[in-house]
Amino acid sequence: MAGEIPDLIAQERTGTGKGAARQARRNGMVPGIVFGGEADPLPIQVPFNELFKRLKAGRFKSTLFNLKVDGHDDVRVICRDVQRDVVKDLPTHLDLMRLRRTTKINLFIHVDFINEDAAPGIKKGGVLTVVRPEVELVVTAGDIPDHITVDLTGMDIGDIVHISDVTLPEGAKPTVERDFVICNISAPSGLKASEDEDEAEADEVPAIEQTDD
Repeated sequence: MAGEIPDLIAQERTGTGKGAARQARRNGMVPGIVFGGEADPLPIQVPFNELFKRLKAGRFKSTLFNLKVDGHDDVRVICRDVQRDVVKDLPTHLDLMRLRRTTKINLFIHVDFINEDAAPGIKKGGVLTVVRPEVELVVTAGDIPDHITVDLTGMDIGDIVHISDVTLPEGAKPTVERDFVICNISAPSGLKASEDEDEAEADEVPAIEQTDD
């Protein structure tokens, strides 16, 4: 489960519009906006290097932050969007949404696959095929899981893991009602080809030799 909520330190941004945003970028900052809750939208700016480091670390959009802005009360936020430069792929703007601890939100949560060495199917040369490396869950803002775990112990070739096979954190549930597939262990490509050939041969109808009476 999620541990201590990390701080995200920002500054209030004076001025709005494209001109103010460009000035923030020239100053080494990434402009943004904080919205939601009962307060008015708050223009902010975050140091580029700090934001870039957090983006590279991953899971930025599924992390709950404690936003600290001088002159304002701390507030829990989650990122709703990061706009990027189309050429350089660098962050140019971010949108943060205020949350209460009890707020329910939809987030993509990372899936960890463990104990591959305890899966007979993989030992036989089978291949772990990951269908969903992330799963969208409805979670409580104050208790966002860092990941969910799929234990591969005992899995053989042909075995499939559905979402119903996974233990989800308390209070979390999938956004999709159907029992979708998370992963499976498929046969090695060589074995597949051999099985396909055997099936093809079995399906062939023997030719009937005709003789003249």
